[in-house]
Amino acid sequence: MASRSLNIVHLIGNLTRDPELRYTPKGTAVCGMGLATNRYWTTEQGEKKDEVEFHKITVWAKLAELCNQLLFKGRKIYIEGRLQTRKWQDKQGIERYSTEIIADNMIILDNKRQEGQPGSQPIAGQPNVVKTVDEAPPEPSAPEKK
Repeated sequence: MASRSLNIVHLIGNLTRDPELRYTPKGTAVCGMGLATNRYWTTEQGEKKDEVEFHKITVWAKLAELCNQLLFKGRKIYIEGRLQTRKWQDKQGIERYSTEIIADNMIILDNKRQEGQPGSQPIAGQPNVVKTVDEAPPEPSAPEKK
């Protein structure tokens, strides 16, 4: 019997650079971007500390094209995906490893718009509104009794 396993990553952070869109020889879109996440804590002595972790994100297909259109450096996003580690040999023959997040889902968490930046113009057919995570959904109204 095969045992189950799970490989899911959830991150909220800020983009460290503009997305870079490329296409495979077969025409599939692939977008690469960097994401920074922060961790804050207080030591036992009351000293405030913080730590930044940098992540390599790869997005494929239609989501890659959307990321390229809507995202830019500094934008706060939520990414959901899986970890993938690749192994290769460099020019000197040394084995190298790279771990990245292959994203399956992306949600924009801010409403930044910068003139001249990707994402400053709405996509045809979509509203020019991006809700933030801090906004609470409207309370459902009680059904009217007749």
